[in-house]
Amino acid sequence: MGEAADIQGTGPSPARRWLRRTITVAVGAPLLAGLLQAPTATPADAAEEAAVSKTVDVSLDTLSPTAPVEGDTVTVSGTVTNRGKKTITDATVNLRVGPMMTSRSEIDQVSDRTGYRGDSDPAPLAEAPTVKIARLGAGLSADFSLTVPVSELGLDESGVYQLGVSLTGQTSSQRYDRVLGIERTFLPYQPEATEKKTQLTYLWPLISSAHVSAETATDDQQTPVFEDDALAAELRPGGRLEQMVSLGKDLPVTWVIDPDLLATVDAMANGYRVKDGTAHVPGKNKAVAEQWLNALEKAVQGRKIVALPFADPDLASLAHRGKDVPGSLGHLQSATSLAETTVETVLHVQPSTDFTWPVEGAVDPSIVAVATSAGANKVIARSDSVRDDLSYTPTAARPLGNGSTTAVVSDKLLSTAFEGDMVRTENSTLAVQEFLAQSLAITLEQPEQQRSVVVAPQRVPSVSQAQAMATALRGLAAQRWSHPIDLQAAAVAKPDPDASTTVPSGSRYPKKLRDRELPVQTFRDMKTTRDELDDFKIVLTLPDRVVTPFGNAINREMSTSWRGQARAAAVYRNDVQQYLQDLTEGIQLVDKSDLTLSGRSATIPVTVQNKLLQGVDDLVLRLTSGNGNRLELNGRRYAELPVKINAGHSQSVKFEASANVNGQVPMTAQLYTADGTPYGQPMTFNVKVSEITATVMLVIAGGVLLLVLAGVRMYSQRKRVAARKAETEESEPGTETDPEDTGNGEDVEDDEPEQPSDPTPDTGSESGDPSGPGEKVDR
Repeated sequence: MGEAADIQGTGPSPARRWLRRTITVAVGAPLLAGLLQAPTATPADAAEEAAVSKTVDVSLDTLSPTAPVEGDTVTVSGTVTNRGKKTITDATVNLRVGPMMTSRSEIDQVSDRTGYRGDSDPAPLAEAPTVKIARLGAGLSADFSLTVPVSELGLDESGVYQLGVSLTGQTSSQRYDRVLGIERTFLPYQPEATEKKTQLTYLWPLISSAHVSAETATDDQQTPVFEDDALAAELRPGGRLEQMVSLGKDLPVTWVIDPDLLATVDAMANGYRVKDGTAHVPGKNKAVAEQWLNALEKAVQGRKIVALPFADPDLASLAHRGKDVPGSLGHLQSATSLAETTVETVLHVQPSTDFTWPVEGAVDPSIVAVATSAGANKVIARSDSVRDDLSYTPTAARPLGNGSTTAVVSDKLLSTAFEGDMVRTENSTLAVQEFLAQSLAITLEQPEQQRSVVVAPQRVPSVSQAQAMATALRGLAAQRWSHPIDLQAAAVAKPDPDASTTVPSGSRYPKKLRDRELPVQTFRDMKTTRDELDDFKIVLTLPDRVVTPFGNAINREMSTSWRGQARAAAVYRNDVQQYLQDLTEGIQLVDKSDLTLSGRSATIPVTVQNKLLQGVDDLVLRLTSGNGNRLELNGRRYAELPVKINAGHSQSVKFEASANVNGQVPMTAQLYTADGTPYGQPMTFNVKVSEITATVMLVIAGGVLLLVLAGVRMYSQRKRVAARKAETEESEPGTETDPEDTGNGEDVEDDEPEQPSDPTPDTGSESGDPSGPGEKVDR
């Protein structure tokens, strides 16, 4: 290429000029040393030079094409902004090319460099066009665009070249030309395909945060209730998840999906409700969810999919803080089991569930043990965790530890290339160029050896980050130094024998990651909720209506998405637990007032109420006497009876009781599950025993006897009066007047006067009507 440029009359290339200048200085230095004591640059001079060169901010907004070949024309455009306090005059925007980078570490160092460095930055490209800016006031900006054929860039051979854009000018206080601002980037140049191409795997994550609560509506479909409707913004055209699908469908990537996201969007597409204070309102984004799911299903057909465990559990938090809480590892197993069926049901494709992905690929022995405890045997790690002391980048896959686990070690520089703010076009452009430069440098490290490299970007890329990632992958589309493979193929690539297989110790786990882990309380709360759910489900006739939504909610409680959101995570866990308690309290004992027991035996009723929308069974009601000597239940201190109640009904359970001694007895009613576990809170009430004694019976009998005797006497007196009346009528025939009436109004006194002790005669007939209120009726 350099010779071709010379033939076309473009003169020596920048790279050659750089080489010639270096040789000239090296040869001429001894000769000049004795003739002239030239002042040497000091660190202070370099610092002043760098500070001055930051007066102008040079922004590179576009570089096209990103990876040019012979015959292309490169266009660099952007903006220069005067950040100083003085006007800049007679300014020139120049293009600088070279030198060629010799290693990946050098690329990394140059990308971090700021300010002009006369000892390392190349001279302006003499053959390239420039942009003149006569005057640039303080705080003002000016656009520029530089276009130059590749043949004039002096790219002698394949490699990664430094490309810089600088502004040289004067200020009112210093009227001489000097570099006032510079920006550097990289130009990967590989005009022909390499013999051995790097196999590159790029993960394309579809992951979001938890949005679905444990609550469901009361309809037969159990319509899910969402905590909020924020997910809709990510699914709409232009939203984050919509962009991930629309960009990813045309890219050679491996989709890495959280099944909870699919389940959530599928629930939206089938109708959902959203919490609004204490009420639930219908969700309004059913169509948006349907559209996104349809687009995703088309995008993944025929593609490789990796399904993470349901809700993307935080493996590091589980390993460091949760595994000692009983049952915590069981949640990972259930999340893994649920992953495959969810993806198959929603997307109609079969995913791989062999991979786990700890946060930022950071591993230690405990994380690896937990990550593989649920059946997965491949861990996506990262090169800043599993470190290789090599001069080149080895193949990603390698056996880890005892060899039963495969580590797929993603490249740290490539994986983090698009973190940070990619909204600014300048940041995106620089990130894309550095990514392409690093990928070419990997291939050129050992051009005779084919290696496999994996890129695992941030879990939740923003829209601008996803767009920058897509731009970089399109820059590799020509496949001149790399070609894409999926993650499953990368995992079975032949390992490099010199690559590290040692799991880093726990002491090397990054503190910044450990500080953001889920607290131990997370896993304690999960255990409490799971235990209560286990006790609750065994009494239900339709347990799946409760187990499924609560099981999913418990899995969501240990999601990686809660990192850095401790308060929101605690609120979510509390809401799940509170709702479960509300449901369990739907089966309860109805409060009783104190009772009075008259007699030696009686029936004590206790009412159980079921407010749920399904029946309950396998419950036992136990009634216990506080004093078994005073009051017994079926000959014992306590009695138990089964409980079975239909939805929305109550049942009165009746216990036979017998009293031995008068007095007050405290009673306790408690529900139990079939295995003897107490269910709900106990209920207490008192029973007052008031037995009828023998003395009382004698008094009552005596009173009855007196009444009988009085009645007999009254009957005898009336009989005697009737007999005397009959005798009088026989002695006075023809008299029609009453024998007791004298005819002159005087009373006729009986032969035997009435005794004062005689009872009052009855004055009314016996009524057959019911007794009035408050009357005691003897039956």
